[in-house]
Parts: sequence; structure tokens; C-alpha cells
Amino acid sequence: MSENILNAEEPKKSLNFIEAAVVNDLATGKNDGRVQTRFPPEPNGYLHIGHAKAICIDFGIAKEYGGICNLRFDDTNPVKEDVEYVDSIMEDIKWLGYDWPNVYYASDYFGKLWDFAVQLIKEGKAYIDEQPAEEIARQKGTPTQPGVNSPYRGRPIEESLDLFHKMNEGVFEEGSMVLRAKIDMASPNMHFRDPIIYRIIKHPHHRTGTTWQAYPMYDFAHGQCDYFEGVTHSICTLEFEVHRPLYDWFIDQLATDNYRPHQYEFNKLQFTYTILSKRNLRRMVEEKILSGWDDPRMPTLVGFRRRGYTPESIHNLIDRIGYTKYDGVNDISLLEYAVREDLNKKSTRVSAVLDPVKLVITNYPEGQTEVMEAQNNPEDETAGSHNILFSRELFIERDDFMEDAPKKYFRLTPGNEVRLKNAYIIKCTGCKKDEDGNVTEVYAEYDPQTRSGMPESGRKVKGTIHWVSTEDCFDAEVRLYDRLFIVENPADDGRDLTELLNPDSLRVLTGCKMESYLKDAKAGDKFQFQRTGYFCVDKDTTDNNMVFNRTVSLKDSWAKTKDK
Repeated sequence: MSENILNAEEPKKSLNFIEAAVVNDLATGKNDGRVQTRFPPEPNGYLHIGHAKAICIDFGIAKEYGGICNLRFDDTNPVKEDVEYVDSIMEDIKWLGYDWPNVYYASDYFGKLWDFAVQLIKEGKAYIDEQPAEEIARQKGTPTQPGVNSPYRGRPIEESLDLFHKMNEGVFEEGSMVLRAKIDMASPNMHFRDPIIYRIIKHPHHRTGTTWQAYPMYDFAHGQCDYFEGVTHSICTLEFEVHRPLYDWFIDQLATDNYRPHQYEFNKLQFTYTILSKRNLRRMVEEKILSGWDDPRMPTLVGFRRRGYTPESIHNLIDRIGYTKYDGVNDISLLEYAVREDLNKKSTRVSAVLDPVKLVITNYPEGQTEVMEAQNNPEDETAGSHNILFSRELFIERDDFMEDAPKKYFRLTPGNEVRLKNAYIIKCTGCKKDEDGNVTEVYAEYDPQTRSGMPESGRKVKGTIHWVSTEDCFDAEVRLYDRLFIVENPADDGRDLTELLNPDSLRVLTGCKMESYLKDAKAGDKFQFQRTGYFCVDKDTTDNNMVFNRTVSLKDSWAKTKDK
């Protein structure tokens, strides 16, 4: 154990309640001074942003205090689990910057769990119940009314043992019987009212095949797996707080020495305009509401990664929110702010015109071009610069020209001056329209004495716009992603989620003009499109069509939009 951990005089960050418990345990020598955690996802879907918080505390605690964090897959329900999810979970954890010394599966312990269940039966602490699930649930009573004993509660031990073995041999059908722990049907804790600990599932397991047909329930497997592995600090979300006494009860029946894992619970990571229910996420994939688990609108880690989020931004967000004992819903703008803040420090600035219209600088020599220098990132002095080509004909954003502009419009309008980013000051002289009245070309004159870096004779302009040269750009597809739902708390709305979808959560733009510097960008590369937002190259990019995803806009414009 490092002396720094317990040196009270050394300045250190404020500890959350879980870290404080770890420090105290180390100081008192609990569990022989060991710190061992585990991250126990069920491989029945892709990890979402909520799981990131658990990953950070599980792996972070172990790293900070010289312990280990094992990865353990809770694969006790073969119907929903798949190797695909195992692989994706591993990839997500590594993306967040963590690794694991050991990989375990709950299925590694099926034999030990079975033996423990047999032990409970032999000790008169478990029995086979043949009642329908609905009747078992009814007999459990309510938080204010005690439960009613099952008619099978007094079943002879040998009979329960025989039936338990036959459950696993495939003699009985699913739902025909279960194994229940015999605890206390009058307990004020509903979880103590003879919980189900084994059920029949006749579905091949992704690791054990058809070896098992009786499978342990989560509450029975969770704590025992912790015990078998030597976990000291078992960290869960708050909904498991009421399960903790049962967690302890099972371990007390199993333990043969003073060692005990201890369960701690923290608040979930939840956001507005977001659904994190795996059931609903799976539905959106299976019903093709979204394109897949990695759709950039999904709150999955693989979806955020594809959209352009960085692991650093997620770590920074979690550090800000912290770990408490109180659940709450965070504003999604906090997450968007975190990625803006991170990408602002890292992203190369480039020019990309998403809705182009041609700008002709009428007094610039035909056939002439100039090489201009563009700073890669003003936030990073070491980022360097790259060259961009300037020419007589450019593309600018259609929104940067208005023929009849209001008083405070500081972009291109006849008679008004603006600066072309990294180039010259120009003065708009007019425009050309098609027969439908749509602007097809904008005209302007440039002042050759105002090239960026040269003295400007004291002349100031209020507007700066970006551009790309018609002679040095290429077309690309841009996907503008936004929040998936139109209501703040879709999980509590009551309507079907398909009624709550934001119709503008994805807009696809084609024919966008990109400066040639972007031509060699690879999938995952991130950029700031000047004046527009942060974007990354999508995996759908081909040699003939580059695709860019908007990670987040430069500023939070959602509040203004939703109030209109």
C-alpha cells in the first residue's frame, strides 16, 4: 500500500464516499489491505453512457489504490446473451482507457453455484416450488402486508433435491418449477420473502452449450461470484441498495472465514432527451428505428464513438457530476459541453461549406491563385498550420449572403464588407438569380491591401466568413445529428417512444464543399468546421464519397429552437 494514500498531510482531491470507504478499509487493514473490484456487465446488448460511470469507478478505484479490477460477464440468461456483445463490451472498456488483469464469466462458477444451492436445500434453506410465477408473486404480499407461505415450503429435503436435479436434466418444462431460498415471508424487506434463486431455461448458452438447463438468478449469482473471486468492494447503482441485505445473507451462508465483499451503491448517470433502457435500445435496433447499436444517435458508447465523442470528454463529464447516493437526471447539454470543451483543445480548424453558393471576386485576376496559411488550432501553439488555395471563384455558405438584410446583419449584403477568413476583406456588389429567384452567384470586390497579416489602414469589419476555393475542394456528404427525442424525459412520458422521436435528429446533406486538406482524413478523424461545429469522418466513407458526422454544434442552440 502506498504511503501517499494514507498521508493525511499531503494535499489531495476531495474523495467521494466510495473512495473514503476504501481509504478507511486500507487504514484499518480490512481484507488484508487488498482492494479488488469488478465490472460485471450482462452481455445482452451494447454498453451505454450510463455504464461508463460504473466502468470509471470500478476500474478507477482499483487503479488509484493499487488494486485490481476484473471484468466479469454476468451470463446467467442465455436467451438474450451473445458473443457479439462480449466483444463490444471489451472494446468499449479499452476505448475508455482501461484494461483488466482477468476476464471471468458467471458461467465459470455455475458448478460452484449449483453446489451452493444443493447445500442450501440440504440445510433446509431452499425448496422447489411448482406454483405459477403469478401465484408466487401474489403470495409475496406488499411492503405493508406480510407474504403467505408457499404450500411447497415444507417440502421434504430429499424431494427438493431430486426435483432440482431433474430441473437441470431437462425433465421439466420452463416455468413449471423454480428453486426458492427459504428465508422469511414476513420480512419487511420484500427481497427476503423466499426469493427465486434458480429457474429452468432451455436455450443453448453461448459458452456452456446445453450443459445447464437450470440457471441461477442474478441476486443469487452476483454476491457469490464476488466471493469466489475475492472482491472487496462490490460497486453497484442505487437500485441494488435494497438487494444488499440479501447479498449479505447469501454470503453469510456460504462464507467459511471472516472475509466478506461489501456492496456500495451510487447514483446512475441519466440524461434528458435520452433513453438508456436496454429493452428500448434493442427495440430501436430490431425495428430499424435507428440503423444499429452504433447509430450516432444511440446513447451507446459505440454510438458516441462513431459520432466523434472522445473518452476524455466522458471522463471529464463524470468527474464533474461525481458519485452520490441521490439519483437525478442531468441536462444533456452537460455532455455536449464536455465534448465541445475537449474538441476545442484538440481539433484542427478547417473550412467546409455545407450549403454552397458561388462567390465571384470580380476584380481578382482570372487564372490567378494564392496559397494562404490557415492556423490549425489557435488553442494549441504547437498545432502548426496548413495551406489553403485562394482563387477568383469561391464557395461560401448560402446563409452568409442576404440581398435585403436587416440592420444587424454583418455578413454579405450589397454594399457591406466582410473578411474572408485567412484571406482578404471584400465588399459585396450584388448577386445573380435564376428564374425562380434563387441566388446562384454572389459578386464582390476585394481589397488587395487587406490580406491576413497585413496592415488594414485602420479599417475594421464586423463580419468574418469562411470559404473554399472552387479550384481546390471536393464534394462530401455531411450528416447533421441532433437529440433523438423531442421531450426532456421520454422514459416518463407514457407515450410510445416512436411518438417522441425528433424528426430532425438526422439531416443528410450532399454536395457539401470541403477544402482539399480533408481529402486524406480517415474514419474517426476529428475536425472543427469553422463557424459550424465539430465533425468526424464516418466509417461509411469510401474512396468515392467521404462522410462526415456532426459530433456537436459550436454552441448550444437547442434551447432557442425548442422555445420557438
